[in-house]
Amino acid sequence: MPPSDSSRSVLAIELPPGSQLVNTEAVTETIADRLRKRREVESVFVDGGRIPPSLLDVGKAALTISYVPKSQRTLTQQQLEQAITRDLSDIPDIRYWFLDDNGLRNVSYYVSGEDNATVANVAAELAGQMRRLPMVANVVSGTALNRPELRIYPRRDLAVRLGVSTESLSETIRVATIGDVGPALAKFDTGDRTVPIRVLLEEHARADRQVLEQLRVPSQRGGGVPLIALADLSFGEGPTSITRFDRLRYASVEADLVAGAALSEALEAINALPVMKNHPPGIKFKSGGDAELQAELFDEFGTALRNGLTAVYIVLAILFTSLLQPLTILFSLPLSITGAVLGLLVTSLPLSLPVIIGILMLMGIVTKNAIMLVDFAIESMHGGVDRAAAIMDAGQKRARPIIMTTIAMAAGMAPSAMAVGAGGEFRSPMAIAVIGGLLVSTVLSLLFVPAVFTAMDDLGGFLMRVFGRFLAKTDEPGFEHAAMPSPPAEVHPLDDGVSGQPGKTRAVAPEPAK
Repeated sequence: MPPSDSSRSVLAIELPPGSQLVNTEAVTETIADRLRKRREVESVFVDGGRIPPSLLDVGKAALTISYVPKSQRTLTQQQLEQAITRDLSDIPDIRYWFLDDNGLRNVSYYVSGEDNATVANVAAELAGQMRRLPMVANVVSGTALNRPELRIYPRRDLAVRLGVSTESLSETIRVATIGDVGPALAKFDTGDRTVPIRVLLEEHARADRQVLEQLRVPSQRGGGVPLIALADLSFGEGPTSITRFDRLRYASVEADLVAGAALSEALEAINALPVMKNHPPGIKFKSGGDAELQAELFDEFGTALRNGLTAVYIVLAILFTSLLQPLTILFSLPLSITGAVLGLLVTSLPLSLPVIIGILMLMGIVTKNAIMLVDFAIESMHGGVDRAAAIMDAGQKRARPIIMTTIAMAAGMAPSAMAVGAGGEFRSPMAIAVIGGLLVSTVLSLLFVPAVFTAMDDLGGFLMRVFGRFLAKTDEPGFEHAAMPSPPAEVHPLDDGVSGQPGKTRAVAPEPAK
């Protein structure tokens, strides 16, 4: 998709694991205050606790930034996003990036494998090498960061001697740190409804190791045993979540495209990086996001183009009652694609979805020039005009309507080509491709279509001479008598036999044809 200016951006913010909601609120308010000071920013909406479409997480947030209309600012949306990225670089301990309307980024790669540590190391190495590429920016490794956690290792032999089960030990720790599960909670009856009561340690106590060590675990022998006597406690780090792709551990590496860079160029540069060629065994790389959609688009485009050309050929073969002359008309289609490519080269625009739509439109538009030439020439030849004279006459008489229709179409698409109005960045590549294809195909059709028409006519005559003997002959017995009507009877005057003057007339039947 071409970069569009919709006057709205979505900024994703991620804090370190273990951050609380109050930390997320403080950071997002700081960022929102900075953004509101920009004269191009109209409003900022903070969606705390998640990054669409991911799961809820108090350490994440999404900021929807609304800009003033495009006509009231000098910077494009892409330039504003780059400026905001530079402005937020001094805020510590956060990761941030911009998302498109589908919640994706321009460049996305998935690193998958069996071992989580190996996958994380390869993803970090890929992100480091991508940061040295000039066509991508703001590279972020989506590896799940570790968060602080409390690790408890039970002493099973001692717990058995003291009459403490593993279930009782785990239940005591769970109730003290996060509270009991819903069905087991005590209920307070207020008369018209019941309110669940969740009992747990205070927040500062849950982070105090000495308090946790003194938790009393119920014993089957009665009383309670301190937790320190049943288990070893230590603080460590662990993953916040476990993600899989095709039943393998995976990590994502995402980046933005620099203004003017094409997705294909960035993918080619990434695939040439050393880590993509020399990596541990069992590691797989897969492109996602826009790269995956682009591959699907071009596959389906080939299918649509093939089916469209087949339908055009069948219709023309029926209308012209010929299998060769429709090829003359289809010859003008490659000329239009050449014009579309030239138009993109002149305007320095990459191949994108609207360009594909424009090329499909050209398949039905540019054939009208060749149809007007070929149809006029064939009608003149049926009237007894020489082929060369018929072609010259068709070119002279059909050139004016062909040029008029082409200029009218190009003029109608000129506002779209200039990207006027909101969302014009999407329509502009399509209009430029169509205009370029129309202009080039119009000029070249008047030159090449008559030559191809002559070649196809000569080829048809050659095939008729070669395969004509396999067709039915017209000199079979009785064919001419059945096909030709009898001539009218001749009328001769009669004389009276005496004076030789003409008298009555009589009809004389002609002799049968031999």
